Amino acid sequence: MIPSFRDTSIRVERSFAYNIVRILRTKDGNLMDLHRLQLLRELKRHGTLASVAQSMSYSKSTISAQLSQLEKETGVQLLEPSGRRVSLTVQAEILLAHAEVIFEQVEMAKGEIAASLEEIAGTLRIASFQTAALGLLPAVLERMEREHPRLRMEVTELEPERSLPALLAQEFDLVLAEEFPEHPQVRPAGLDREDLLLDRMHLATPRAWGCQTIEDLALRPWVMEPEGTAQRAWAVAVCRSAGFEPDVRFTATDVLLHARLVETELAAALLPDLLWYEGRAKVVLCPLPGDPARRIYTAARRGATGQPAVRAFRKGLKEELLFDKSSEL
Repeated sequence: MIPSFRDTSIRVERSFAYNIVRILRTKDGNLMDLHRLQLLRELKRHGTLASVAQSMSYSKSTISAQLSQLEKETGVQLLEPSGRRVSLTVQAEILLAHAEVIFEQVEMAKGEIAASLEEIAGTLRIASFQTAALGLLPAVLERMEREHPRLRMEVTELEPERSLPALLAQEFDLVLAEEFPEHPQVRPAGLDREDLLLDRMHLATPRAWGCQTIEDLALRPWVMEPEGTAQRAWAVAVCRSAGFEPDVRFTATDVLLHARLVETELAAALLPDLLWYEGRAKVVLCPLPGDPARRIYTAARRGATGQPAVRAFRKGLKEELLFDKSSEL
């Protein structure tokens, strides 16, 4: 029976994990288990054993036993109680810093092996915020399916606040994210970022209101994304710079709902060009002071940038944008 690409990938990962990459040694000179190091990394991310068990589909007792074994192997305490959670000791943080290098090398090795194969295959897990999923992804997905029929693509709509941490945790292979003017995001050392386009932002008003300045809308109702999101922080800052506090009567993550509320004369909004990538706007798009634009980019783990599927998808996105020269950086 001929093994599948996925079977081959799993064997490659195990080979590196158990024969090459486990260069950290225990106090007795034995090799550490890479899987236990992954559990420790997940614990740092989630903070509780129960959350790690849920995210990795293990029992809490199994996670606890594996981490206890890792403490025995290293000969130092790695965890300490912190209320209802557990925190990592200084020694655990040192161990993880070295382990991150190993994880990255494993991923790079897998990418080089995959690149040596003639056909792109396997699974590519993508996370994208809504307007990119609406405007950019369908054409790129169609192109990729046509050119790489053995590549399975899985897409999840997710905002950058959640997708980028999930990318670091290896829940995704590639993320499409956005960054708003004067609100730069944290750039984790383990991620590689490629800018795609500048997406101009507009003041959107109902046709019955006509094109107005943002100052004219100080007493009008607004629709914005929830508090705590980058878009909400930027939109509120724009209104405050115009001299007023926005009357946010509608809160939603769905940008299509934003547009619909504007169409029906219920609210004003700040909306991007990309929302109407393949059609005409049914609202009035007015310029904003300074002509602001959000930056759209892709992110991948630094060790995964050489993987053929990641490279091909990034290339496909750029080729799709060539059809709209106004969106080029």
